[in-house]
Amino acid sequence: MSTMRRRFLLDSMWMTAALVAGCRAPAFHPTSDRTVVQTLPGLPTTDGAGVRLTRVIGQPALRHLDPFLMLDRFHSDDPSAYLAGFPDHPHRGFETVTVMLDGHMRHRDSRGNSGLIRGGGSQWMTAGRGLIHSEMPEQERGLMSGFQLWLNLPAKEKLCPPYYQDLGPERLAEAKLSAAGSRMRVIAGRPNDLAGPVRERPTQPTLLTLTLEDDQPFELELPAEHAAFAFVHGGEVDFGPESRTKKVGADMLAVLSPGKRLRVRATNQRSAVLIAAAKPLGEPIVQRGPFVMNTEAEIHRAIEDYRNGVLDKG
Repeated sequence: MSTMRRRFLLDSMWMTAALVAGCRAPAFHPTSDRTVVQTLPGLPTTDGAGVRLTRVIGQPALRHLDPFLMLDRFHSDDPSAYLAGFPDHPHRGFETVTVMLDGHMRHRDSRGNSGLIRGGGSQWMTAGRGLIHSEMPEQERGLMSGFQLWLNLPAKEKLCPPYYQDLGPERLAEAKLSAAGSRMRVIAGRPNDLAGPVRERPTQPTLLTLTLEDDQPFELELPAEHAAFAFVHGGEVDFGPESRTKKVGADMLAVLSPGKRLRVRATNQRSAVLIAAAKPLGEPIVQRGPFVMNTEAEIHRAIEDYRNGVLDKG
C-alpha cells in the first residue's frame, strides 16, 4: 500500500470515528502544519481605573477562543495611560496570566498575598473559588508593556483554592534560535522540549514569546488538537508552511488551524510574537465581568458571594 493511500485511509478513519462518537470534528487539514485561519486587530478600550489598553480576545469580533477568554495588550510610555492601575476587583472560575515585557506591576489580594511582576517575567494566578486583588504599576514613568491572558477552568476546578506562581525573568526557560540572537522564552508547556516553569494545568497550556532578530525560519511544535493563536507585537511575521504562508503585521492576532507544527519567519525587520495554545474544554461559558462559570445560577451565586463578603472564604 502506498504511503499516500495509507495516510488517506487513516485520515478517513479519524473523521468517521469523530462523527460516530457524536462530536464535531475540527476543520480537516491534509498536513500537520498549522496555518492562519483568521486575523484581526485589537479594539482600543479602558479597564481598571482607566488604564488604556487593546482588547484582542474578548471583543465583539472574537468573544472567546476556547479555552482562552480574554487577551489584553498594554503598551505605553505615557504615565497617564497606566498609573491608575487596576485597584481591588474580584475574580472567580478561571486563571489570569500576566506577561510583563517592560515595567513593574505590584499585586496584592484579600488573603494577604503580595508580589512584584518584573519586566521579562510573568505571573500565573488561579482565581478558582475567588479572591479580590489589585494590580498596580510600581513606577511613575517609562514604558509599561505586556499582556494579560485569561484561561478558563473546567467545571470541576472552578471552585478550587486560589494559587499564585510569580515567575521572575530568570525562571523562564530560554533557547537561542539563530546566530543573530533570535530567542524563545517559555512560560508554560514544553514546546520543542523546552519546559516552562508553570505547574501542570487542566488545559495543558503552552505560552511563549519569540524575539526574532533575522529572517531565519523557525518551526515550533505544538499539541495538534489545541486551540492556538499568535499575536505579533513588533515587526512583521510570516506564519505557515512555505506554500501557504500568511503575513501578519504588528498589533494583529492570528488564529491558527489545528496541526503539530507552526513555521514562523520574520520578514525583514526585528519582530516579536506572543504564542499560546491550550486544550479546549468544550463546556458552556457564562461570563459576567470578572466571573466565569458554566451556568447562570453559578454566576448569580458568585455575585451574591461577592456582595456578602464571602467570595474569597472557604
